[in-house]
Amino acid sequence: MSLVDIQNITKRYGQLTVLDGVSLSVNQGEIISVIGRSGSGKSTLLRCINGLEPIQGGTISVEGEVVNDPKTDLRKLRQKVGIVFQSFNLFPHLSVERNITLAPTVVKKLPPAEARKLAEDVLARVGLSDKIDAYPDQLSGGQQQRVAIARSLAMQPKVMLFDEITSALDPELIGEVLKVLEQLAKNGMTMLLVTHEMGFARNVGTRVIFMHQGKIWEQGPPAQVLGSPQTPEMRSFLGSVLH
Repeated sequence: MSLVDIQNITKRYGQLTVLDGVSLSVNQGEIISVIGRSGSGKSTLLRCINGLEPIQGGTISVEGEVVNDPKTDLRKLRQKVGIVFQSFNLFPHLSVERNITLAPTVVKKLPPAEARKLAEDVLARVGLSDKIDAYPDQLSGGQQQRVAIARSLAMQPKVMLFDEITSALDPELIGEVLKVLEQLAKNGMTMLLVTHEMGFARNVGTRVIFMHQGKIWEQGPPAQVLGSPQTPEMRSFLGSVLH
């Protein structure tokens, strides 16, 4: 059974259809790069997967649990589906440790000593062990983004969604965040990334999905989709990002 199963979903804002009959299966351990122009529905797709946006048609399930079923406990479901945004959304008045341990102590009732150990573990995974007692304003943008990833990892999700997490960063900080993603990929984390980082999509991803006008326009292995695009829309998009 696929970990995430999306069947023919529709998402509208008023008269505007943002997702138009999108279907997608994500298997355990896949790293799927979602690419496309602004307004093609990429970020909305991620937000629908963890129930941040309601859908108007179709179904989304995670480990067999239907996200858009009114009976589904979305708070519980979101423990399985981590999401990291381009703005780091850290609490500025809380230390790095508390930013990470807040949800595990509140949601999973983890005792303080265990929570600190968990924070140490996930910070080690993103290369920031020495920042456990720092505050967000003492960190660079890249470090804050890595803390945001660590915070998501602390809930031990089954799948991670990354929404253009490098687009607000200075070029020299992008590499350190991509390194963390590469490490997560090596450790078998299932990931969907909306990204402009074509090198990452090509070298680390297992599949590339090109979205256009709210639909999945092309998809397949990175070498195929990025190397020999099948449609004029894809060729034009690649021309604009790779020049």
